[in-house]
Amino acid sequence: MLTHAQVWMAIDRLAARAKLSASGLAKRAGLDPTTFNKSKRITPDGRARWPSTESVAKSLAATGATLDQFVALISEEVRSPGKSVLLISFAEAGAGGRFDDNGFPSGEGWDAIPFPAVDDTHAYALEIAGDSLLPVYRDGTRIIVSPAAPLRRGDRVIVKTRSGAVMLRELKRKSAKTLELKSLDSEQADGVLAAEDVLWVARIVWASQ
Repeated sequence: MLTHAQVWMAIDRLAARAKLSASGLAKRAGLDPTTFNKSKRITPDGRARWPSTESVAKSLAATGATLDQFVALISEEVRSPGKSVLLISFAEAGAGGRFDDNGFPSGEGWDAIPFPAVDDTHAYALEIAGDSLLPVYRDGTRIIVSPAAPLRRGDRVIVKTRSGAVMLRELKRKSAKTLELKSLDSEQADGVLAAEDVLWVARIVWASQ
């Protein structure tokens, strides 16, 4: 029996094959950028929602994929969930349009890399460049970030502020009013952000070291 999750996973995989995020695929297909967002996959009363036939058809046309290839992506995801993630350099992560307001990858410029051990369909990879994060992360380290992973004290996280800054920090404490962060760079001081100044926080779940 075909499930909602299988069809949405196939859309995510179609986007990854085209080196796009789900939002990027929607834009290329001439759809609203939020068409394939996680929030659109569930109705307001909590029931799973199917993508429209029109949105699937436009996505296939935009990527040059056939219906048979799309069906194959559904079967492939059942056998091997989370087979790939999108990748961009950490230095580019702060550029405008790289993420939507949910902290999910958005826009073009992303690559796709194999990574079979993650189940979050919105997980992505960032590649560290330079030595500013030594000894925690060295040049060339790839980290996997999962927006769906629960946050715990001591987690290393990616934080995006409403001013547009994207930071890599350790989570010291999160409350309804503040976010306390520990710097991974010995030359930078720890800091506290007001909750209203934080757009999203996502946990780092794996590093290539």
